Amino acid sequence: MPAPDRYTLYGTEFSLYTGKARAYLRYKGIPFREVLSTLSVYRRTIVPGTGVSMIPVVETPEGELIQDTTDIIDRLESRFPERPVYPDTPAQRLAALLLELYGDEWLLIPAMHYRWNFPAENRRFLFAEFGRVVLPRAPAPLRRLAGGRLARRFAGMLPGLGIDERTIPAIEQWYEGFLRDLDAHFAEHPYLFGGRASIGDFGLIAPLYAHLYRDPAPGRLMRRIAPHVAAWVERMNEPEPPIGDWLPDDAVPETLIPILRRQFDEQFPVLADTALRVSEWIAKQPGERIRRTIGTHAFRIGEAHGERAVMPYALWMAQRPLDYYHGLSHTARAAADDLLVRAGGEAAMAMPLPRRVARRENRLYPAGD
Repeated sequence: MPAPDRYTLYGTEFSLYTGKARAYLRYKGIPFREVLSTLSVYRRTIVPGTGVSMIPVVETPEGELIQDTTDIIDRLESRFPERPVYPDTPAQRLAALLLELYGDEWLLIPAMHYRWNFPAENRRFLFAEFGRVVLPRAPAPLRRLAGGRLARRFAGMLPGLGIDERTIPAIEQWYEGFLRDLDAHFAEHPYLFGGRASIGDFGLIAPLYAHLYRDPAPGRLMRRIAPHVAAWVERMNEPEPPIGDWLPDDAVPETLIPILRRQFDEQFPVLADTALRVSEWIAKQPGERIRRTIGTHAFRIGEAHGERAVMPYALWMAQRPLDYYHGLSHTARAAADDLLVRAGGEAAMAMPLPRRVARRENRLYPAGD
């Protein structure tokens, strides 16, 4: 039974999205304990309680299980409104929602590439990490053997993310450029928008901690070319992280503009095509639960072109900044528009949504059906 005043986080240290939830719980000062999500925990707690085999999951003191980091954060923000992680001014809030989307969905590409395509440096570490989930009490060699079997299933996700021989050189060039851009920002600011972490920081920490900081190969790369990013990762994981104020006057630093330009240039064309593909899929299967992937489509990263799975969940995440922007008053939208002009995002915010998607019982469905 959960403690009367404490939350429980079910996850793993090497899980991308667990890192997002853990950093949030620490930042907000929410009392919690962490339980390693072994296979037995999946069978006994996670799958029966959520209907899906995905982590992280947060259990409330009342015994309610919440799955999906965005839902976890939004539900807990209503319970713990002090020190909110959503800026209350239009440009900062829109940028924060965009960067959450970027971290959650697009930075999966380098996170998975650098985890699984550097076996000489990463394999032993990763097999041991995955082995703790499969056989937590077994001797280390047996844990690594069992962990290797589970790890290979995750490595099989690379083609669906568009990671192959055609795109890998561009992924590495793009990621190193992104790291340098972000490093220039964190050389001047402790968080994205000043002295307080935002939902955008928590979106970015997901891939930048669990995969790209902890795994040996990308961790060395980050510390070498982006030491200020590494320091931000460490700051985001402190037990009592520093908490200050947002930048005044709804300022979005100029150092974030190159990162937002990257997002509008490469992620949003994929999102726009995802919206069309999801609409077509719903028309053929009205009312049905939407699968995690629904075919493939072309994409571009840097100068490379490839093919990747169509991922409807990314559309659900994209609806968040789009809905926020279109719900702004005329006066507030002017401030957001100034940001979009600086970052080249005017067309992105006009992206059509022929059909919307909604999450119910931890699954995606056509909205309104």
